[in-house]
Amino acid sequence: MNRTTVTTMKTDEGPALQTLWPAGWKRPRGYAHGVATRGRQIHLSGMIGWDGQERFHSDDFAPQAIQALRNIAALLACAGASPRHLVRLTWYVLDKREYLAALPAIGIGFRELIGHYDIAMSAVQVAALIEDRARVEIEATAVIPDRCAPAPDGSRQEP
Repeated sequence: MNRTTVTTMKTDEGPALQTLWPAGWKRPRGYAHGVATRGRQIHLSGMIGWDGQERFHSDDFAPQAIQALRNIAALLACAGASPRHLVRLTWYVLDKREYLAALPAIGIGFRELIGHYDIAMSAVQVAALIEDRARVEIEATAVIPDRCAPAPDGSRQEP
């Protein structure tokens, strides 16, 4: 199989995260088609655009999306992780057009809070979210690399 992978996170033991990019495929814009990784997994439930006290500060899409990303970063920190450890985001949006119109503002916040796009992402339009004021909900998965995990060539290096 002819394929290309791009290493985006390295440890002393070798690559810990690789974005999957088949040869000949157009490079995706703002996400990765797939991610291969190893390590401690962190699974976050859907984060919406309210703060830690469950208060919304806006009913607009972009500010809610950026707040949801802040919430994801805060939860990752609780696990000793950071946004660089994200490998998957699933966005649930109420209105596709509202999401697309907010992309420029979301992109600014995303670059500031997350800092990279080597993340497998999907966006799904849904009929409703459980919280009536929520415009978007984002689920996240992150992986903190193992220090002694086998390298892609099968070798193992001790710390």
